[in-house]
Amino acid sequence: MLYGIAAAVTALFLAAVLAALLRLPALRLGILDRRCRRPLPLAGGAAVVLAVGLVAGVGDRTGLAPLGPDIGRLLVAGAAVAALGLVADVRRVKARFLVGGTALAAACVVPYEETGVLGGLLAVGWIVFVAVGFKALDHADGPAGTVGVVTALGVGVMAAAEVMDGLAMLLSVLAAALTGFLMHNWHPARVGLGVCGSLSAGFVLASAAVFTRTGHELASSAGVLFALVAVAGADLLLVVLSRRLAGRPLLRRGPDHLGHRLRRLGLTQQGVTVVLGVGSFCGVLVAVLVHLGWIAESGVLWVALGALVAVLALLCVKPHGHHLHGHPHGRSYGPRPTASTQVGARLRVRNG
Repeated sequence: MLYGIAAAVTALFLAAVLAALLRLPALRLGILDRRCRRPLPLAGGAAVVLAVGLVAGVGDRTGLAPLGPDIGRLLVAGAAVAALGLVADVRRVKARFLVGGTALAAACVVPYEETGVLGGLLAVGWIVFVAVGFKALDHADGPAGTVGVVTALGVGVMAAAEVMDGLAMLLSVLAAALTGFLMHNWHPARVGLGVCGSLSAGFVLASAAVFTRTGHELASSAGVLFALVAVAGADLLLVVLSRRLAGRPLLRRGPDHLGHRLRRLGLTQQGVTVVLGVGSFCGVLVAVLVHLGWIAESGVLWVALGALVAVLALLCVKPHGHHLHGHPHGRSYGPRPTASTQVGARLRVRNG
């Protein structure tokens, strides 16, 4: 117990310090969020991954908090996904390579002996879905980290209930590391999470949730797993519906996520983060209570209904139209206009 608290505190401060230290190298190397009006170094993902790996690795090596072979494999696979995400932060990587690499990593950690082949394949698909969902949540300052902390704590409680001590330890360390990162990511952010951090965090959380639900009935597990990531799922559903209805490509970035539409309703960026955090907490709480058997399994239906109502309501909120040259509510999408293009625009207006 005491070591668990010490490990979490260490991960929190280590992630905060590493994020600050890695900020300048990320700026100099050009590892920046291309969507921002101002250069935002993507050092947060590497800081979180290093903090979690160091603290969990030391605990396992010293025997103070042994992870076990399955959790150790999860940690290695999560590091591989983080490395893939880091490549995507440095240079553009096609979405199919990100999805394929994440699916391959997921296939290496799913416990097929307990899930069966069909259940294992479904688990791989779900892990990829959640990882991509967390990557999509990293569209503004705060949401991805905040939702990640809430989800990690919830899955950690489920792991502890299943007496998976190594997994519970890993999740508490991850939650603490994300909290340390949020010290730099609260709006206005000084450091971003990037694909490295968001994709790997979603991967680890989804894989850990699968571990906690192995041995349970498939339909019940599907409901609990959805409730755990209701916010990320709602964000993906909103984006897909919005872009399909508008006839735009699914993979083209745009200011049409949950956070962007909530900003259009007048919320501040801090307010958006709080709203999404509260929504995530409600879904995670229902999932944990259903997992513990304290409420009926039908409780997850209310989470699904709430997510669907939110998606349909926000679908009526039109996203900002100027998505090619920036967005006034959070991060911008596309390159900033240069001085020459601004002068040219003024001349065209002056000449009629």
